Amino acid sequence: MGENETGLPNTSLQGKKMAYQKVNADQRGPGHSQYLDNDDLQATALDLEWDMEKELEEPGFDQFQLDSTENQNLENSETVDLSLDSIQPATSPKGRFQRLQEEPDYATRYSRSAPKSNHYNFCCLLKILCMAIILFIFGILIGYYAHENCPSNATSSGTIDLQLYQEILKTIQAEDIKKSFRNLVQLYKSEDDTEISKEIKTQWTSLGLEDIQFVNYSVLLSLPGPSPSSVTLSSSGQCFHPNGQPCSEARKHSSQDLLYSYAAYSAKGTLEAEVIDVSYGNADDLKRIKKMKNTTNQIALLKLGKLPLLYKLSLLEKAGFGGVLLYIDPCDLPKTANLSYDTFMVSLNPGGDPSTPGYPSINGSFRQNRSNLTSLLVQPISASLVAKLISSPNDRTKNGVCSPLELPNNEERIINMQVQTVTKFKTVTNVVGYLKGLTSPDRYIIVGSHHHTAYSYSGQEWASSTAIITAFIRSLMLRVKRGWRPNRSIVFCSWGGTAFGNIGSYEWGEDFKKVLQKNVVAYVSLHSPIRGNLSLYSVASPSLQQLVAEKNNFNCSRRAQCPDTNVSSVQIQGDANYFINHLGVPALQFAYEDIKALQGPSFLSEALFPNHAMKIEEMDPFFSLHETITKLSGEVILQIANEPVLPFNALDIAIEVQNSLKGYQPNTHQLLAQATRLRDSAELFQSDEMRPANDPKERDPVRVRMLNDILQDMEKNFLVQQVPPGFYRNILYHLDEKTSQFSILLEAWEHCKSLASNETLQEAVSEVLHSINSAQVYFKAGLDVFESVLVGKN
Repeated sequence: MGENETGLPNTSLQGKKMAYQKVNADQRGPGHSQYLDNDDLQATALDLEWDMEKELEEPGFDQFQLDSTENQNLENSETVDLSLDSIQPATSPKGRFQRLQEEPDYATRYSRSAPKSNHYNFCCLLKILCMAIILFIFGILIGYYAHENCPSNATSSGTIDLQLYQEILKTIQAEDIKKSFRNLVQLYKSEDDTEISKEIKTQWTSLGLEDIQFVNYSVLLSLPGPSPSSVTLSSSGQCFHPNGQPCSEARKHSSQDLLYSYAAYSAKGTLEAEVIDVSYGNADDLKRIKKMKNTTNQIALLKLGKLPLLYKLSLLEKAGFGGVLLYIDPCDLPKTANLSYDTFMVSLNPGGDPSTPGYPSINGSFRQNRSNLTSLLVQPISASLVAKLISSPNDRTKNGVCSPLELPNNEERIINMQVQTVTKFKTVTNVVGYLKGLTSPDRYIIVGSHHHTAYSYSGQEWASSTAIITAFIRSLMLRVKRGWRPNRSIVFCSWGGTAFGNIGSYEWGEDFKKVLQKNVVAYVSLHSPIRGNLSLYSVASPSLQQLVAEKNNFNCSRRAQCPDTNVSSVQIQGDANYFINHLGVPALQFAYEDIKALQGPSFLSEALFPNHAMKIEEMDPFFSLHETITKLSGEVILQIANEPVLPFNALDIAIEVQNSLKGYQPNTHQLLAQATRLRDSAELFQSDEMRPANDPKERDPVRVRMLNDILQDMEKNFLVQQVPPGFYRNILYHLDEKTSQFSILLEAWEHCKSLASNETLQEAVSEVLHSINSAQVYFKAGLDVFESVLVGKN
């Protein structure tokens, strides 16, 4: 497979014609039929129909004018209005003949006059009758063979594509995924992730994937120190490691897990100070604490969850804290998850190589000295250690009710915390494979999984992720070997360095940013697909929610239990981050979750637990959930990659914007007015332009390409420059399912309540207003472009 200068596949367009089935705003069926490319056959059929119409043409019909001047601008001689039955006999089983029956005097008014003299004899009548019978039989034969050779594009082609997808997906088997998963877990024992990368490339190559590359970057990693971090009670001198184990016992029974209980890119050193319980560390919590105590250079006891960790740490820095003990309250976890004695790892890296922020880590790049990304000493600890620090029993459940861990305000705890980390430059490897598209090879659907990176926790979920993407490649390549290809290219990526802040995906994205901004159509995430076994949890961009909901509903119709099929646009963990927040690419993800986890605080998934903490095979012993995720993701990938018109919904974006302004009071009038204009433009765009195949004369590949270009770039209008740490730059995504408003507006309003000035709120309102206006102008410009094309053809 050829490559261009960027290392991406050659994206030259193929000179083949495509035919498209009928598409409207509510229903988009894929389809392509080679027989409809026969222009001569179509022209002959249309000419015959036109001649028959001429025979029955009404006088004065040429004076007909459209009622709406707006429609007149959008429609022309090349895209005439075919919605009237009186002028489209080809699409109606009755057509003009129905009108003849409804108006008995029609034939008497407009038919030819009968001859005055009757000179016809029996022979003439017989000749005419015979000729009519011959023509009738001949017409039936032509119609029969035409139907056999030219199936309807609007019905047959869509059915054929759906059947094709099902044929591809039915080869996905749970047993194959299980074998692949177990093979990958065995490789986990290797400290070097190079072996895993090589194994992934070998598997993909054996399956027939055409072009597979290693893409390596030398990046700055924050690694565990030579010995575990520790927490010491000043009053008693008792020393504990992060899991609550006494330091003396740990020397006898050392564990590698103790080393990996750390916060990557934290400040390092020693701090002795008072522990202050700040609960979840939101603005209200800190406002309450600062009224009671001096927080300067103190140590915050912080619960993970409810808000992004980076945002909460930024608030603690502003409040003057010097250190943070981070933990997960057992009351926030599902009852089945017993992680009280387990430590975890977090990354304080917002994304990419810290030494090259905003640009790729390639040879010759300037390296900044950023060994730590915060001034705070941050140490994750287990819930059992917290219980020891506050002198509380480990079991805090009474009568089925869990009591949260809490340090009494009237008690004082002085501790000494020691954080040890080291920073080193290491090589991170991405495995990238390409399946070149047939008609639009320069349009990419990126499918992303990730593999284990040395020196970090990542449990077994990386093996699930990799096994699923490999299973889909296997089923897809079986069909490709038989001569089929998708219309658009599919790029399969296994990212490295995910645990340290999505480093592999960020560096690859920054490396090929200019190409990806123009060519990426969608990102399908396979990050951590099995986090529970009770509920299917789907996240999608607003433009993809309708497509994902359709797949959810279909899956629920086949399963006995499916409690909720809602699709939301919320922040997710994993390598989709760069594509959502820096490229504005529509993204989606299917995963299985525990219902309790969905009901509990968000952002608990920022913690990475050790390999033994969460057994994938215990949650999905038969790998049936893996198979379901593979098939759901695979069908969406096939539709996006193969449908002539991208299955994106423009109107859903406008509706999401209006919903995000509900319940928000300050300065809403301008935002609501602009959101209304956006919805009007989106409705007009969806009704007038998202149906390029309704008329055979509109089946122009250039016109469809223009439409798809508009659809794939819609969400780029909602990327804002400045957001609080840990918040998405794409404001279409909410913090979690419990909040439906724009995240930056909620945060700014909370910030405004604690300060006399409302400057931050005004800035946030301005950012949202400009995004909505940009989207409205974008849709209007799209309409103007199509109108100009129509006028030019006239």
